[in-house]
Amino acid sequence: MSAPSAPGVPAAETTLTRRTEQTSTATATPGIKQTAPASPLAAPAAPATPAAPSRPSGRPALDWRLRFAALSLIWGFSFLLIKVGTDGYAPFQVTLGRLLSGTAVLAVAMAIKRERLPRAARTWGHLAVAAFFLNALPFSLFAYAELTIPSTLAGICNATSPLWGMALSLVALSEDRPTRRRVAGLGLGFLGVLTVLGAWQGFSGLDFSGTAMALLASLSYPVGWIYVRRTLAGSRSSALSLTGSQLFLGTVQLALVTPLFTSAPDGFPLWPTLAVVALGALGTGLAVLLQYGLVTEVGPTTAQMVTYFIPVIATAAGVAVLGEQLSWNTPVGALVVLAGAALTQSRPRTAQAATPPERAPGPRHRELA
Repeated sequence: MSAPSAPGVPAAETTLTRRTEQTSTATATPGIKQTAPASPLAAPAAPATPAAPSRPSGRPALDWRLRFAALSLIWGFSFLLIKVGTDGYAPFQVTLGRLLSGTAVLAVAMAIKRERLPRAARTWGHLAVAAFFLNALPFSLFAYAELTIPSTLAGICNATSPLWGMALSLVALSEDRPTRRRVAGLGLGFLGVLTVLGAWQGFSGLDFSGTAMALLASLSYPVGWIYVRRTLAGSRSSALSLTGSQLFLGTVQLALVTPLFTSAPDGFPLWPTLAVVALGALGTGLAVLLQYGLVTEVGPTTAQMVTYFIPVIATAAGVAVLGEQLSWNTPVGALVVLAGAALTQSRPRTAQAATPPERAPGPRHRELA
């Protein structure tokens, strides 16, 4: 979920995404947000693929604002679905079911559009690594984390992904120079994390292992983004083809690992089963297609704003549906995290004015959970 993103994902526009807008060549990202001309997979993101798809000439049947709201809800509820899924299945089984359902949805979409799978063995090798960091690892970490922490905290931890992404890009991407604004945003964001965790109380009552796994899941996304940017920037396959192939490889990875650490379930409880299927079909499958359409229609800058709604919806869902408790520092810290993340993605007006008009690159799927 993102997943989401990653949770799966995932994955607000990251520094990698922003570079896409600053170049004349559009890039596509499989499994994450858009990246630069030489970079892909933004939360789950994809390589700088061929030319970006042209904007649809006809008016879509459903207004983009409604699709934006639907995407926000789907990714926001992913953390609740993970929690419900782990009530009946082991974390690895939840992740495997999620990837199976998501892959099935994209396989149908690829068949309808007659998309071809990548042919180069090297591309498949890079996609296998991307599938690990953008799908298999973060999805599994979030599932394990929610055994011991509330879904609300998992959703807020996911919001730190842009902060990790900016911090890593400053080290791994030589062309990404730090600015006072972005460094301030990074510091503010991690101050928000400490607020959420109640650092002044000595992290009292905090489950360290679960929280650490959720934060590592969020860190896994930008690691995958940077890897894809460096390895798949020249791929000629479409974003849909790359994303579908990536999810398939992630499914294979979980299919090999799951039997080693879990035993077959005694049964198939109704609600956990429905939660896992919905998590994959909606949060990993349909969400990718929705994001693809949004990026194509309104551009990556607007589409990436969905990231800022996810922790809000995840918190509301956890409290209203699961009855999870909140202390004052959780929502306050979450707002500080989002403010810091927004600041790291912002640019001075002079830089914005110099940036060429935004082109719509092929979508990259950011798993938010």
